[in-house]
Amino acid sequence: MRSQSPISLWDASAEEPDIQNPMTGDAETDVAIVGGGFTGLSTALYAAEKGLGAHVLEAKHVGFGGSGRNVGLVNPGVWHPPAAVRKKLGDTYGPRFIDRFGAGPAQVFSLIEKHQIRCEVTRTGTIHAAHAPSGFADLQARYEEWNRLGKPVELLSREDMVAKTGTHVFHGGLLDHRAGTVNPMGYCRGLARAAKGAGATISTGVTVTGLRRDGERWIVETSAGTVRAKHVVLGTNAYTDALWPDLARVFTMIHYFQLATKPLSADLSHILPERQGVWDTGQIMFSLRRDAFDRLVIGSMGTVVGNVGRGLSQRWARKQLARIFPELGPVEIEEAWHGQIAMTPDHLPRIYQLAPNLYTPIGYNGRGITTGTIFGECMADLITGMDPSELPLPMARLETVSSAPIMSRLYQMAFTANQVLKSL
Repeated sequence: MRSQSPISLWDASAEEPDIQNPMTGDAETDVAIVGGGFTGLSTALYAAEKGLGAHVLEAKHVGFGGSGRNVGLVNPGVWHPPAAVRKKLGDTYGPRFIDRFGAGPAQVFSLIEKHQIRCEVTRTGTIHAAHAPSGFADLQARYEEWNRLGKPVELLSREDMVAKTGTHVFHGGLLDHRAGTVNPMGYCRGLARAAKGAGATISTGVTVTGLRRDGERWIVETSAGTVRAKHVVLGTNAYTDALWPDLARVFTMIHYFQLATKPLSADLSHILPERQGVWDTGQIMFSLRRDAFDRLVIGSMGTVVGNVGRGLSQRWARKQLARIFPELGPVEIEEAWHGQIAMTPDHLPRIYQLAPNLYTPIGYNGRGITTGTIFGECMADLITGMDPSELPLPMARLETVSSAPIMSRLYQMAFTANQVLKSL
């Protein structure tokens, strides 16, 4: 049994049991996977289903990184509207990416159903909420694009938003019926259970310390022995460290924090009655959702400053909830946590081939659930012979973001200042 305290509300409340399995001695496999989050576990599941030996190496416990700290919104696509994706990726990859990532929620929900993953799943959509009239204009343009593509999206008026959310603060919204919510740790642990059931090995509490070639195979050096593998997949995303030169410098790392209230009373059933997850169009985004146990979970960019009982972040949460739902009255905060997000300069993810038979998908820009699941399948397809030209986006050339460390610090300063401003 692990001794660490829960890393998030989702860690504490997930129905799926944690998986603990220390590595004992050297091992050999077809594909060694570094990281036990959405990407690594999806890769292991799809690879094992194709008959490959797959071994996941997780330094802490399943879902310890961004996966177990996620907001839990199962959203299609990426930050950009479809036209911007087509412009950035071209006529071949653009439509393919839009189709594949637009179907991302359906892929996640299919895995949940197939493997009976207990993760508090809802399929009532998610709402992109207009924080101002300018935000609503942007949502109108997005709606028109998705509608032309025949996707099930719905433009919500200000009055519609009151019915859907229980608050008057939004200027409208875009409801995407393809989307939904999960307990992200529950989904992550469920993927681990499914991968193990398909024949994959998952080792926890084992740190990968080095990678080196030995003929046609990779030697993965760890704190508990070595793993010989034909293929290696690095599934660490925003928690990437110095294992591979410069890889941690291809994105700007930002934090996202969340706080959860005690469960709401029955007379507050008008607040998010259909349990859609909400995020807004503000430059410093915030999110809101109601979990399966009637807690409100509110979050924004930045780290938790203070703790559950006192400090800047809990004051920010109380202030925001009082603004959005004045009928709530005083609220009790039950949990507070934050995680890391890997932001790329163009807000599109990457797949790199770092060396022969060594791949990493990275830079998920806050869309980890669907992106990690999709890219896990892509990794399994690549190592079983798929032509890289069939990927949903072209294989990228590793380019570092020289300003990333400075920008991370500047963003953190701005996000903290935002908490201060909105706590007054």
